[in-house]
Amino acid sequence: MSYDFAVSKLYKLGHELARTPTHKFDLAHMHVLLDAMDNPERKFPAVLIAGTNGKGSTAATLSSIARASGIRVGLYTSPHLVKLNERIRVAGEDIDDIEFATVHEHVERTAEHLVRARELPWHPSFFEMITAIAFDHFARAGIELAVLEVGMGGRLDATNVVHPLVSIITDISLDHEKYLGDTITQIAGEKAGIIRPHGVVVTLPQHPEANDVIGNAIVANRARGITAVPYVPPVSPAASGSFTRYPVSVMGKEITVESPLSGRHQLRNVALAIATAEELSRHGFNITPETIERGIRETRWPGRFQVVPAKDGTREIVLDVAHNPAGAWALHSALSERYEGRPLTIIFGAMRDKAIPEMAEILFPMAEHVVATAAENPRSASPEEIREAGARTSADIVTANDVPSAIRKARELVSQDGVIVITGSIYVVGEAMRELGITPSV
Repeated sequence: MSYDFAVSKLYKLGHELARTPTHKFDLAHMHVLLDAMDNPERKFPAVLIAGTNGKGSTAATLSSIARASGIRVGLYTSPHLVKLNERIRVAGEDIDDIEFATVHEHVERTAEHLVRARELPWHPSFFEMITAIAFDHFARAGIELAVLEVGMGGRLDATNVVHPLVSIITDISLDHEKYLGDTITQIAGEKAGIIRPHGVVVTLPQHPEANDVIGNAIVANRARGITAVPYVPPVSPAASGSFTRYPVSVMGKEITVESPLSGRHQLRNVALAIATAEELSRHGFNITPETIERGIRETRWPGRFQVVPAKDGTREIVLDVAHNPAGAWALHSALSERYEGRPLTIIFGAMRDKAIPEMAEILFPMAEHVVATAAENPRSASPEEIREAGARTSADIVTANDVPSAIRKARELVSQDGVIVITGSIYVVGEAMRELGITPSV
């Protein structure tokens, strides 16, 4: 089975959320599949990360710390920017095409057999398949630690079949309300589903309703809760080139963190990674203040306030996957800090099920021009729908049918000293990276 055939077969399964009413989320089905594969998910210790925003940044930072500490680490994140392989990494390297095709064939044959034998009621979903591929690849690669990002929610997510050494819950806000509930309390309940009896959970002080739910889940599970304490800058963290510098205390030692992740919200994600790294050191992993410092400095997480410098007559470009109101506020803050007084031209595209009017109200008033566009995804809102959603912001909104034409239009509109910001959806940012010739690297 070739790589292209494997990818094509996966995409034919449809988007993870495009389930029929009878195809419910059910971890029992994931357990059946993995049992038939000799349970690869039990062959390595894992850290499991749930939350609304910051999961990927926290995962990337923690994975980088593990690599700097000499740990052979597997990193599983979603979705991808440009190529499916980005979701599955070992020792910083994406799974290669040949290995992806090989493991996919093994998982696919196992799934087909289980459906024929009526041990599964239907074929596993796209996300269940990718998760099983990741677990099997990690087991084959002999990793020493897996850092796993939950896809959606937590309680019924396909990743939640592992027995995590540490669970992490990042910032919680409203998103995926159709599936997780329309209140912070309901959504936090789904995220708290990754907490294990007598387990360890690292989290942050956040929305009072989320705090209550997480705290009650910790007590109910007799788990040990660790509260990460983020650095709170007096005004803004000191900048040194493309790094944010600030002091932290790690294992009783004062160090200076240099993080390439921009924005105040990243201080919270880095704090979660540090607290988890300290906990892992108590479990026998050779993590030190020095390797934490180096791992943070070497973190790479593309598409998150990623700045593409101006060159050859082009304008500076910012790529950021702000896909919900909380993410939009984080982007608003980062743009205000870095580009105060400079005119912005925003390219914006989002999925139809997202809170587009709210995101438009947060971001569009910042812009001199807004180019509404759509990714090549059936869930995308049309440029006209985005323009209508943002109409009451009084922003100058023009439309472009696709991302390449949106970039061309933005370059025509942007002021001499202006900045182009591409945001709203990971799919839009991914297509922009392809158009701009940027290869995601972690």
